[in-house]
Amino acid sequence: QVQLVESGGGLVQPGGSLRLSCAASISISSFYVMGWYRQAPGKQREVVARITNHGTTNYTDSVKGRFTISRDNAKNTAYLQMNSLKPEDTAVYYCNGVNYAQYDYWGQGTQVTVSS
Repeated sequence: QVQLVESGGGLVQPGGSLRLSCAASISISSFYVMGWYRQAPGKQREVVARITNHGTTNYTDSVKGRFTISRDNAKNTAYLQMNSLKPEDTAVYYCNGVNYAQYDYWGQGTQVTVSS
């Protein structure tokens, strides 16, 4: 059974930083794309950042220049470095992996709260 486990969330003040990790139970080289999504209370889940197996990245406009997605295939882990956090970044963050058969895998989510 494939599992994605997020960690690294928490409470941080505006302007602070957090690094989220997503550890997979299988080789993440089997995922042609991995991504981070978030869902704030009362809102739909939205994509934050994605990275392909070749290292191509894309970001939603609101996080460009502040967040960086990366993946370490040797450690079977993906990361989201979040800097200059804002209150509007508060959400549950989910890790996603899509394999070459177009099957989606999701983690359970980790809460990120940006507040003074």
